[in-house]
Amino acid sequence: MIESRIINNKEYGLQEREKLITELVINESTPHVLLATCNRTELYWGTGEVPTELVEHLFRVASGLESSIVGERAIQGQLKQAYMEAIENYSLSAGLNRLFQHAMHTGKRVRSETKISEGAISHSQVAVDILKDKKVDFQSCNIAVVGVNKLNADILKFLHARNAQNVIVFNRHEEKAKIFATPYGYEVRGLMQSKDSLKDMDVLISATSAPYALFTKADFPKGKEMWVIDLAFPRDVEEEVASLPSVTLYNIEDIEAFAKKNLKLRQDEIGKAEAIIGEELEKFMSWQSHSLLKE
Repeated sequence: MIESRIINNKEYGLQEREKLITELVINESTPHVLLATCNRTELYWGTGEVPTELVEHLFRVASGLESSIVGERAIQGQLKQAYMEAIENYSLSAGLNRLFQHAMHTGKRVRSETKISEGAISHSQVAVDILKDKKVDFQSCNIAVVGVNKLNADILKFLHARNAQNVIVFNRHEEKAKIFATPYGYEVRGLMQSKDSLKDMDVLISATSAPYALFTKADFPKGKEMWVIDLAFPRDVEEEVASLPSVTLYNIEDIEAFAKKNLKLRQDEIGKAEAIIGEELEKFMSWQSHSLLKE
């Protein structure tokens, strides 16, 4: 019988997961597949038949239905890596081989036939996706990113993925900014230069911890078309900037509204995903009932 041990973020807190994972002793001579992510550690081992509930669980994991963020794609690569590492080190049973191969197939089918993975839901990705949807030319436009933190680090990553060429990172401590900007070849300037640089910018993305607005209506050149995304709380860009006819301003509430809309889209696709999982579960169980798993 194929068995599993599942330690996930739904049933265990962070400290509990750390303790259980530390206690989980794997006999290296026993063929197994170890799926380890930031939210789960799942160990699969054994020979013979695979219980229906275990098959359904792994198919749901592969489809992104058991992830903290429904439909996230990273689990596909993590599942494949876990399986590839297992077959490199062990001779897995027919049941385990078929289980993981079928799970990966199911995950791919769910993502290709539903919208479960569509629509950005992180603040950073939503910000960049808004610019993409507005047909901003990432390769030619000038982009200012103000502040250095995890949020802006992700924004730089997404901008680079969109082939953004002319990006300047403004920060009070330039050396700290270089750690984030240099890997992408982006320029770094001091925070004091950010206002003067607005005349040359097409896009401003700001996310600092300043207790007051860094940019006021008077700081923006008249008639200069600009996309402004303010991800800070309290806001880095004063509200009156939105009244400028040449400036399109999005604040953190706007960004979260986009994210919630996208998340609802994903939630609405769960039923379709579960229907596909049901079909693939039936196929797997049919294969298993007609196979002789004598190992």
